Amino acid sequence: MALDAWVLELLRCPVSGEPLEPVTVDGAEFLTTPSGIRYPVLDGVPVLLADAALRPGQPA
Repeated sequence: MALDAWVLELLRCPVSGEPLEPVTVDGAEFLTTPSGIRYPVLDGVPVLLADAALRPGQPA
């Protein structure tokens, strides 16, 4: 994923308010919080909707 650093600094988890970091899990891209909530990145666009959030332990 190619989000600029300044964009990542502005993005926050809509559920917890925590900052987000890019990660790749099994070839899929996500933005994740320190507590483990993940948001999918589809076609390079982060889906930052509470309904799209994957909780820790929840499969992608």
